[in-house]
Formats: sequence, structure tokens, C-alpha cells
Amino acid sequence: MVREAEANADADRKFEELVQTRNQGDHLLHSTRKQVTEAGDKLDAGDKAAIESALSALETSLKGEDKADIEAKIQALVEASGKLMEMAQQQHAEGASSDAGAQQSTSGKDDDAVDAEFEEVKDKK
Repeated sequence: MVREAEANADADRKFEELVQTRNQGDHLLHSTRKQVTEAGDKLDAGDKAAIESALSALETSLKGEDKADIEAKIQALVEASGKLMEMAQQQHAEGASSDAGAQQSTSGKDDDAVDAEFEEVKDKK
């Protein structure tokens, strides 16, 4: 049994690498589709077509057993979705700066606030 495990160790390692690559591709596929949907009309039609093409190529490749092909399609999708990633980073940066501005405006002293002391009274039963 140990000899059999040692004999199959290389095949098991290759299969594990294939599964990890597939998982990476699947995650990228779903997250990119979500970002394309969120971007909507903000994304240029040419960029959107290139991304959709890379998405379908990766989806087809994920059904196969060729790890190198899956990795190549992942890289192609990353390159095609560069504009989409830039848009997401800009939106994130704008959101962070607007949140910081909102915190600064509300951090001033509130004139309606009342300072009071209180004492907690417990019922005796």
C-alpha cells in the first residue's frame, strides 16, 4: 500500500495542481463576471467584448485537463480585464475618500448632545 502511494505521488501532485489551477480560474471567472455586471455601461464596448471573449475561452478551458492551457487563459483574462480592474480601483479609492470626508464632517461637536451621569439601579427581589 505504501509502495502504491509512492508510485502515485507524482500523479497525485499533478492532479492537485490541476485542481488548484481550476479553482483559481473558476474564482477569476466569477469575480470578473460580477465586475462586468457592476460596471454596466461604464465599460467600453470594445473592452467588454475582449473580456467576454476571454471569459468564454477560460470557461471552455476549465472543462479540460490541460493545466498549461488553463493558466494561459487565466493570464489572457487578466490582461483583457485590465481596464475593468482600473475602474474598480478608482471606484474603491473614490469611495474611501468620500467615507473619510463624511467622517470628518460628522466628527465635529454636536450641539444637541447632553453629557449626563447615570447610576444603574437593580431591583431587589
